[in-house]
Amino acid sequence: MAKISPKSTFLLTLYGYPGSGKTYLSRQLSEVINAVHLDSERIRQELFSHPVYDLPENKKLWQIMNYLAEKFLSVGVSVIFDYNVGKSFQRHQLTSLARKHAATNLVVWQQIDPETAYSRNRRRDKRKSDDKYSVVISPDVFKSMISSMQNPTNSEDYVVVSGKHVFQTQKNAVLNKMRQLNIIDDQIAQEHLTMPGMVNLIPNAINSNHRNVIIR
Repeated sequence: MAKISPKSTFLLTLYGYPGSGKTYLSRQLSEVINAVHLDSERIRQELFSHPVYDLPENKKLWQIMNYLAEKFLSVGVSVIFDYNVGKSFQRHQLTSLARKHAATNLVVWQQIDPETAYSRNRRRDKRKSDDKYSVVISPDVFKSMISSMQNPTNSEDYVVVSGKHVFQTQKNAVLNKMRQLNIIDDQIAQEHLTMPGMVNLIPNAINSNHRNVIIR
């Protein structure tokens, strides 16, 4: 089946714990809909021979990601921004960037419990395409990262998907939201939906009280 050509340009951004499946979802979506997949970890590895994941390095990566996204959006090419936009100011910045180029910013919130996410992170396998550029983080770093994350609010356009669901279910949720936002055509979206009516949009967000997370 041919890829979906969006009616209007979009910037799709990802939010979720390390190990929630953001890169897998991003890559799979890029095979369904016409959009450039900007993989932050791959870009990091190309920028820095020995990444240290410190603040200056993260700042440089953020700048490069924004630069590349703007270049594509400016010529009408949609972008899947595979970078954990964990802070509200980051998402607001990207929303402004999208609006500047008449594009829609959609946040995909990949929800999963912290224990499962951390377990996945510990089992990363460099032989797999989605783990090739990833890094295994320590328990303390993981807890620090998720404790500083700021959930999307009702003022943002976002869709919630479960990190434990198969891609077909996640895809349905994202395509339905894109259809609601008039990013993709209704009829074309229907052709790509798997088992219509079975999509789990998870209306109630997971309670993210990170202070009680126990990671060993």
